[in-house]
Amino acid sequence: MKKLLLSSLLALAAIAPGAQAHHVWLEQDGQTVKLQFGEFGLNQRETTPGLLDKFVAPRATLLKASGETGLRLEKTARGYVVGGATLAAGDAIVAEDNAYPGWETTTDSKTSQHIWIPAARLATSFAAQQPKLALDIVPTGTPGEFRVFYQGQPLPKAKVAITVPSGWSKEALADANGAVKFALPWKGMYVLETAHTDKSGGERAGVQYASASHTSSLTVMQPQGIAPLPAGPALAPGAEH
Repeated sequence: MKKLLLSSLLALAAIAPGAQAHHVWLEQDGQTVKLQFGEFGLNQRETTPGLLDKFVAPRATLLKASGETGLRLEKTARGYVVGGATLAAGDAIVAEDNAYPGWETTTDSKTSQHIWIPAARLATSFAAQQPKLALDIVPTGTPGEFRVFYQGQPLPKAKVAITVPSGWSKEALADANGAVKFALPWKGMYVLETAHTDKSGGERAGVQYASASHTSSLTVMQPQGIAPLPAGPALAPGAEH
């Protein structure tokens, strides 16, 4: 089953290397939390050796009401295992790689640099949370309602897609306050995605860039509902779709 992609991600894919049409997300299996790279809705997880090796310096942080704690990320054959996190209801984990390789474009003999910043959040409940990532999706405190922030401010009209492991996906447009709401009929994991490109430019590691493309995800668990459909066959790492 093909996943419905955000139009903004499709636009990004048109100018960026193919792997950057992917996204990252956090998923929890028992006490183990992993940072995955690939296409959640297509059951695709990149590996090493392979596209997972494009990551340079991913970082993860545990967010509790009492404060923040940096977490270990251990690279494995299939994603990064997040270590040192003891999660309670209302906690969150965020992760991002601010050093992922950039790319360049040339228009009218002018070469411009661009960067991509993939990020992810895992929320342990639907309790309201504050933004931490540059581009962030957070629960509002109402099950099924979320808000998109960019640089700490609500992002109006953000396009958000929500996907379940079976590949079912739905897209909605956030309101003027960055809020979006989805029905959550199935029990289990949901991953929300959004994207935003900032064309104001900036500097990273001494290199000037013309635009910063952000993708961000939020993983939440619905504790009750209809029994979920199984995930589809796994798409091979690096495979096109």
